[in-house]
Amino acid sequence: VLLPKVNSPADLDALAAITGDLPIWAMMETPRGMLNAAEIAAHPLLTGMVMGTNDLAKELQCRTRDDRLPMMTSLGLCLLAAKAEGLIIVDGVYNKYLDEDGLAAECEQGRDMGFDGKTLIHPAQLEVANEVFAPDAAAIDLARRQIAAFDEATAKGLGVAVVDGKIVENLHIETARQTLARAEAIQQLQEAMR
Repeated sequence: VLLPKVNSPADLDALAAITGDLPIWAMMETPRGMLNAAEIAAHPLLTGMVMGTNDLAKELQCRTRDDRLPMMTSLGLCLLAAKAEGLIIVDGVYNKYLDEDGLAAECEQGRDMGFDGKTLIHPAQLEVANEVFAPDAAAIDLARRQIAAFDEATAKGLGVAVVDGKIVENLHIETARQTLARAEAIQQLQEAMR
């Protein structure tokens, strides 16, 4: 269940009184919600957060900019809170739905910040968002090579490997496995849609 305008964990408790143990996603779109992001993220029924950037911009009375500088504190607070609790967090919408270059740039910014995906306002945005958030062939290749090199190193009793002149250790392998899992999940979804 997606709950809009979540200000505090009490809002999630009120919804849970109606919906029981159903998983909840919180729309993060108010200044109060930003200030309480860590407490909201820690709610036991919360499984995801969605940035409500349009409502948030209205509440903040900030200007809309391509670099989203006025939003960075809010985006960062929610991102930190979600990641600290192991939640999914999805970036807000891009309103210029026919501007593919602008959408791609904002998707890249969100992806690079650590968002798991992007909410969309029009089907025309699907292809761009999917392309940006999906691991590309180079990332998949690197992940496979990192895992292989690390497996070979650990078989020799070593704790690290080197790939492309860079140290690869356990934490890199976790990221590599996540990359491959995401690529596989996307491939399965695409095959199911055919």
